[in-house]
Amino acid sequence: MEKKFARKLFINLFIFMIFSLSLFADSSYKVEKGDTLYSISRKYQITVAELRAANNLSENDIIKIGQKLIIPSADISTAAALLSDNTKKEENQAKALENASSVYVVQKGDTLYAIARKCGLTVAELVSLNNMDTSTVIKVGQKLKIKATPTLTQTTPTSAVNSNDTKKTNTSTTSTSSSTSTADKTNSDKTSSKSEVAKEDKTPDTRTYGITITSDSSTIWPVKNPKVTTVKGKASGVQLSAQKNEAVTCIREGTVMYVGLYRGFGQVVFVQSKTGIIYAYAGLGSVSVRKSEYLNFGTEIGTAGIDPISKNPQITFIVFQNGQPIDPAKAPRN
Repeated sequence: MEKKFARKLFINLFIFMIFSLSLFADSSYKVEKGDTLYSISRKYQITVAELRAANNLSENDIIKIGQKLIIPSADISTAAALLSDNTKKEENQAKALENASSVYVVQKGDTLYAIARKCGLTVAELVSLNNMDTSTVIKVGQKLKIKATPTLTQTTPTSAVNSNDTKKTNTSTTSTSSSTSTADKTNSDKTSSKSEVAKEDKTPDTRTYGITITSDSSTIWPVKNPKVTTVKGKASGVQLSAQKNEAVTCIREGTVMYVGLYRGFGQVVFVQSKTGIIYAYAGLGSVSVRKSEYLNFGTEIGTAGIDPISKNPQITFIVFQNGQPIDPAKAPRN
């Protein structure tokens, strides 16, 4: 009886390992028709920013059918560092805009619609300023008259936090070719995440559990009165016990930078404070916020999920400063 049980267990583990390897062991991916960086990142449960960084791609770069992309290993610390980096770049760009000229230089992948959107104009205003019409073909390097506004950026914008991430509205000039804009669906992060939570993160648990710690009774956590257990691995944090479907709340006001499945951590929400600290709420059962939404202290982010290993309701909570994990118990609260 014991031999049969051991054999059955071995077979199940073998099948699980084969499934995991087939889904996540790829080191490269060949672009297929209809692919975008957003859809590929969702398939491999990493951020678009990580995918771009691994392949030296900017937001305006084009991916083509048959192109091979490197699929980086999922590293939540890297994801947080890229978010932090991108925010700093955008802040520098915004400062530079204060003295920006009223001229925009056309970049690769630009369309009249995309430029107008970047510059805070309508297409009609843009073509009127330049004595053109909507059928005019623009060329890389061409200078266009625009209104200098705080939303303009003439350098390559960063994907993970840029509100200029577009859907498929700028594909009018590229849809007839075999290429797909890498910015096509990044803004899909802003759509309701309810469809995402229906998916299951089947990645093996790579976390290493430490000791249960006793925090100060006055310490505010995303859930009420949790049992706090240290978690080590690619990123150190804590695991917080919770009640079934308990509300998970924001402990530091900030902007939602990422919503979605992240490999090894289930459903994740990144919230970045005004001081640049990133709070990662992982292992959520449901999510009620969207990318780019600004959250106040106490706003409900979602609900606690059921841990796939222990089968208990809980979340993983990690805090990053300058891309490095810090003690969640000591992280600033509101």
